[in-house]
Amino acid sequence: MDLILGRFADEHIERLDTDELTLFEKLLDIDDRDLLRWVTGETAAPAEYDSRLFRKIRAYEQGDPAC
Repeated sequence: MDLILGRFADEHIERLDTDELTLFEKLLDIDDRDLLRWVTGETAAPAEYDSRLFRKIRAYEQGDPAC
């Protein structure tokens, strides 16, 4: 997950607001296997993590050029 979150951070970290940065830091603490399942859509992310930022990360990983 470091590769996914790291690439996302490289491109987007400067545009994240304080709340998004806090959530991003929380995502870094999630078990990699769980986070991978959420990002790939294998399982739904828990409500506390299913935010606009998480959906942006998931879209980025799936190659959505709009994110």
